[in-house]
Amino acid sequence: MRDMMRRDRASAMLGMVVELDEPGHAVVSMTVRDDMLNGFAITHGGLVFALADTAFAISCNEDERVTVAGGADITFLKSTREGQVLTATAVRRVVSGRSGLYDVTVTDEVGDIVAEFRGRSITTNRAAG
Repeated sequence: MRDMMRRDRASAMLGMVVELDEPGHAVVSMTVRDDMLNGFAITHGGLVFALADTAFAISCNEDERVTVAGGADITFLKSTREGQVLTATAVRRVVSGRSGLYDVTVTDEVGDIVAEFRGRSITTNRAAG
């Protein structure tokens, strides 16, 4: 596991598991817990976003330079509940100069699409580490 994820206390607190970490491609999973539910007893959208954002971060940090989000948006397509396993799969669409575009699909344990996320990255001149 990369240093970036070893130091990521937020993702660890949410129980996220990195399933795949490759340049431009990442898969991260998370089991929905009771404390992740909103007032309607469905998964809080912010936590679905957090899962997608973590996969995005892994996929766009491809080298020794720090790459951060320049923006992101999400479309929620299906609600989920406690006990379900969500999986975010991030894929690089294009990198041009310091800017990148990444798509993340969040699915549930049966493969139904829960959300679609699009992230825009900016690569900095800072070295990771």
